[in-house]
Amino acid sequence: MKEKIMAILEDVCGADEGELSPDTQLFEDGILDSFGVISLFVEIETQLGIKLEPTELDRDQLATPALIIAEVEKRA
Repeated sequence: MKEKIMAILEDVCGADEGELSPDTQLFEDGILDSFGVISLFVEIETQLGIKLEPTELDRDQLATPALIIAEVEKRA
């Protein structure tokens, strides 16, 4: 699942394959914004069938790919 989530993140963020590491600071580095978060949630639900609600998670919980992966895996 980790690889699939990383691929979704790279697609949503417009990053090349392998460009993002699990510890990349998505918001601090300007890679992800609030619109990108919504796109990310839509893609995760579409591709993985896991629904994430923007009201349930704050920026700190989505700051890095590793944190996003952990949140998705908790709901899987």
